[in-house]
Amino acid sequence: MRNLNYLFAATAASMLSTAALAADLPLAPPPAYAPAPVDYGGWYLRGDIGFSNQKVNNIRSTDTALYTPLTSFGETTQFDSAGIYDVGVGYQFNSWFRGDLTAQYRGSANFKGTDLYTYSNAGVPTNGVDQYSASKSEWLFLANGYVDLGTWWCVTPFVGAGVGTSRVSINGFTDTNVPVGGVDVAGSGSKWNFAWAAYAGLAYRVNQNLTVELAYSYVDLGSGVTANSHAYNAAPSPYVFQFNNITSQDVKIGLRWAINPTPVYQPPLITKG
Repeated sequence: MRNLNYLFAATAASMLSTAALAADLPLAPPPAYAPAPVDYGGWYLRGDIGFSNQKVNNIRSTDTALYTPLTSFGETTQFDSAGIYDVGVGYQFNSWFRGDLTAQYRGSANFKGTDLYTYSNAGVPTNGVDQYSASKSEWLFLANGYVDLGTWWCVTPFVGAGVGTSRVSINGFTDTNVPVGGVDVAGSGSKWNFAWAAYAGLAYRVNQNLTVELAYSYVDLGSGVTANSHAYNAAPSPYVFQFNNITSQDVKIGLRWAINPTPVYQPPLITKG
């Protein structure tokens, strides 16, 4: 019986000493797990369709002598809306920044303009009216960058900007002097310009490959020119008509298709240090 008591006492002492030693040891850190992917990076293709809402600052002939005798001058201009279509390729760098290159065709938009002016005719103020008509189209090539502002219920607001070049084409230009019935015409002309754009929109991720976008863009397309103008059935003059500072506010809907999307991970919550 005495030996059994000694055995119990020795076992209890061993357990207490082991517990005390364990209490002095540092606690093991919890296991670190790889964070879940929050987005997908890599290359993507895109395509968009939409419509334009364009305006031009003014229309002027390079023959400045036409405006010298005027005592007053007012101008109204209007473009019809036209379709826009673009394609592009881009790269998602991380969960919040992406960039792409786009080529856009902006369809032919009808143009109408009216000049109301006054000039002195032998000392008598005389009113005049000129009416313009033409059509306009563009090619637009841009390098764009976008910042995604966070995602809620698979919807991601974003903003962006782009810079590049535009080729503005003016076709079928006519200038009709209403009081006298005179008509000037000009052939088709094209001009390359520096161009830029600003964007804001919403993106909805359908799955890891497909994203749908609804976007607004403000685009500065530069200026356009006609070919040399001339009176009807007369030889061309050395002058052209300039469409100065063409801008557009566009609405587009588009698709982005990720090519072999790569998961983008958040930084680990536990680091060595």
